[in-house]
Amino acid sequence: MASPVSIPEFDPALIARYDVAGPRYTSYPTAPQFTADFDETALREAIRASNEEPIPRPLSLYVHVPFCMSPCFYCGCNRVITRDVGQADRYLERLYREIELIAPLFDRDRPVRQLHFGGGTPNFLDAPRMRELMESLARHFSFSHETDREYGIEIDPRFADGDYVRGLGELGFNRISVGIQDFDPAVQQAVNRIQSFEQTREVIEAARVAHFRSASVDLIYGLPLQTIDGFSRTLDQVVALGPDRVAVYGYAHLPEMFKAQRQIDAAELPDAATRLALFGCALEKLSAAGYVYIGMDHFARFDDELARAQRAGTLQRNFQGYSTHGDCDIVGLGVSAIGRVGDSYSQNARDLIGYYAALDAGRLPVARGLQLDEDDLIRRELIGELMCHGMLDKLAFGARHRLLFDEYFLRERQHLAPLLADGLLEEDARMLRVTSRGRLLLRIIAMCFDAYLDDAAQTSRYSRVM
Repeated sequence: MASPVSIPEFDPALIARYDVAGPRYTSYPTAPQFTADFDETALREAIRASNEEPIPRPLSLYVHVPFCMSPCFYCGCNRVITRDVGQADRYLERLYREIELIAPLFDRDRPVRQLHFGGGTPNFLDAPRMRELMESLARHFSFSHETDREYGIEIDPRFADGDYVRGLGELGFNRISVGIQDFDPAVQQAVNRIQSFEQTREVIEAARVAHFRSASVDLIYGLPLQTIDGFSRTLDQVVALGPDRVAVYGYAHLPEMFKAQRQIDAAELPDAATRLALFGCALEKLSAAGYVYIGMDHFARFDDELARAQRAGTLQRNFQGYSTHGDCDIVGLGVSAIGRVGDSYSQNARDLIGYYAALDAGRLPVARGLQLDEDDLIRRELIGELMCHGMLDKLAFGARHRLLFDEYFLRERQHLAPLLADGLLEEDARMLRVTSRGRLLLRIIAMCFDAYLDDAAQTSRYSRVM
């Protein structure tokens, strides 16, 4: 079903009223619902069942490289700060064991359509180590040779140059994601990430020379010492770089959860009004430069695959965010990596000690996960439709799942009532549609259908929606 996506309306007063904590819905149920009851045996069974489906899904590999040379104070990722490259060798030794254990469980004729290296800093691995890792993956899995395959990597430009990026192209990577956050020197100093425009431009231009299909950049609003003028200059510089996609994330200050954030002076964070204005500035600047708001802080050029998929109604969402390959089974490799196989989620041990111990004992390093039940699957599809397409055909949805939509979601419709009254949604007998006023509040709309958010304690672990 094609999606007539509306241009989002930026209403600071409306957004401020709804700016509470909530999930990002890269999965449903979300990771806090995973339990230790889902173990290696459960994952092996999930893989066996997925192989036996009438048409087994293609594969997506997510490889987590946890190491960073220096800490960025805003970071909430699972990473290890070190300049000891020997740690990479110890890690790769275990990663190869994991690959050798899990790859034979999947039928060999299932192609790897999507590959993503995340972190940490994936380019902590130098060119020889990266080549060795890619060769190992290619030996154990069936890399797709289709032109639409999506092989991406996150890059920190402070520790990569043009030659390194061109080498990645030779290894088969065709998408690159570059962290920027903000070019303002005062902000960079406050978050311990000094990165020049020239370093960033070298990496992006090298990706173009190497014929990468897409270059995306990440920005963060709500960082200490950010101002409208400073962030506006950063946005102008980003537009000058001309990336295909831009992600503009809201900083989540959770120092009780993330130790590095304790280095940030909370008094230097923008107030709520300024924080919203920073995002409003990004929306205005990027829209004027020809970028389309996809949803959930993501922008893409009008002719980018994400924008085309959204217009065609084929956009999907997974742990990497919006995707044109959301139909793949995801194989999570590395410490803390999350996978999605069939109707299950699994996550590896979240620390190196546990990850190494499992593999040294000859076991897959699964620490927790979840087998979805029928209600989970129904809600996962519904939330995905709203997050990706902003509309839902209630009658068709009910027919697919053999339910009467308005009866099944009777309680949820009570949660929707104030959102309908505020014009975030429109509803008739058949359709539920997100309006231009609701497009920036997709997480709030999705939360109405989340069966696990019954009390405030459930939302305290999440970032604010804006």
